[in-house]
Amino acid sequence: MAKQLFLILLTLFSLNAFSQSTDTPPVVEASEETATTSAADTGAATFLASLKFQTGKISLPNGIATVDLPANFRYLTPADTEKLLVEGWGNPPGNDTLGMIVPTETSPLSDAGWGVVISYTEDGHIKDEDADKINYSELLEEMKKESEEENKERVKQGYSAMHLVGWAEPPSYDKTTRKLFWAKEYGSDKQGVNSLNYNIRVLGRKGVLVLNAVASMNQISQIKSEMPSILAVTEFTQGNRYADFDSKTDHTAEYGLAALVAGGVAAKMGLFAKLGVLLLAFKKFIIIGLVAAAALLKKIFSKKSEQ
Repeated sequence: MAKQLFLILLTLFSLNAFSQSTDTPPVVEASEETATTSAADTGAATFLASLKFQTGKISLPNGIATVDLPANFRYLTPADTEKLLVEGWGNPPGNDTLGMIVPTETSPLSDAGWGVVISYTEDGHIKDEDADKINYSELLEEMKKESEEENKERVKQGYSAMHLVGWAEPPSYDKTTRKLFWAKEYGSDKQGVNSLNYNIRVLGRKGVLVLNAVASMNQISQIKSEMPSILAVTEFTQGNRYADFDSKTDHTAEYGLAALVAGGVAAKMGLFAKLGVLLLAFKKFIIIGLVAAAALLKKIFSKKSEQ
């Protein structure tokens, strides 16, 4: 009898020990987590080192305009811009840009990173007679409807829907400099912090210089304070300025400022081009290969350590 009781107790003890061993998460050594963090840091550093940042006065690739950068900003060529947008921020490839401006003191791969994507559309000389007649509240409602239609295609392409929340800053036009700016707030089904799309348009002789700042809504104060300096130093070159327009030889655009704010330029480029512009508003800090894997491992290890 004593022997049987001993065997029963032994069995119960073994089952209890087995249960505890399966419920207890594996212990992660500090060195393992340190190695993962180090790998992520090394991968990010290697990626940033591959980008060729430029400073000072930049002549944009097509010679259409210049940007005289203050010391707190740097410029990336179209090739490096594509690299950052696709490999660094997780946007689809094929972005047609004239380059990008990023803050000097902030890593574009950090949560605080942001940038201004530059492009140019030669769609004709835009008349600005409607500047004082636009009802931007009504325009916003139309843009929201259009945004939801575009979301159907975004979802088909495997991207989360982006919902236009409203103006982060209402449109404002300077008739003297022919510069227009506004900011939109976007929300997503899959992202906690809303995204900020800060837009600048500089009207020229034959087209529009487009500058889109992409960041998150919690950076709006910084973006608002920084963008005026970029706006001030962005100019068309001689012969390409708004005042250089020649009605005898130059084409006039088929739309005005209201359509420009609503996306008239992109609409004439086709649906996917328009989607591409919107995708930039939703940057994701993703680095391919080792860095992405290392970051994921770091999260897993951190959770297990907390347990």
